[in-house]
Amino acid sequence: MDKVRQLRLAKDAMDHDWADPELDLNAVATHAGYSRFHFVRAFKEAYGETPGQYLTHRRIERAEEMLRGANLTVTEICHLVGFSSLGTFSTRFKARTGLTPSEYRGRHVGRGASLIPGCYAMLWAGGFRRATLKKRPGSPAAYGDEQEPQAPEQAPEESAEP
Repeated sequence: MDKVRQLRLAKDAMDHDWADPELDLNAVATHAGYSRFHFVRAFKEAYGETPGQYLTHRRIERAEEMLRGANLTVTEICHLVGFSSLGTFSTRFKARTGLTPSEYRGRHVGRGASLIPGCYAMLWAGGFRRATLKKRPGSPAAYGDEQEPQAPEQAPEESAEP
């Protein structure tokens, strides 16, 4: 497999999993068939920025879309786009756009369509991924989950044949 194709596969993997805050450089490098350090050098040579810079730019672009169109808090958007720290998110957002996330929203909201309700935006962005339908072991029954007590099962009666 040639170098460009390997790097493209890794970039595609990053494009797919950009919102995962635990996106691991080692896993992406392995996906491309490189060591971590060689991957960073090859990626920068091919795309003009490190994988970390590329991922940050993708996340900031998504945050800009959400700030313009979703009725979510800056903190919610920060976590939805894969940042675990609001401070880091705000610093990197301002470095890229020249505005804080709140200033960006103030400048770009209110020019046309109304904001998408937060619950829809969260669902679209995958914010409800951590929810599960399975109950945790030992958790009490939720409202409406109560079951009527059932009679204990009885062993079938043995016939009394001599």
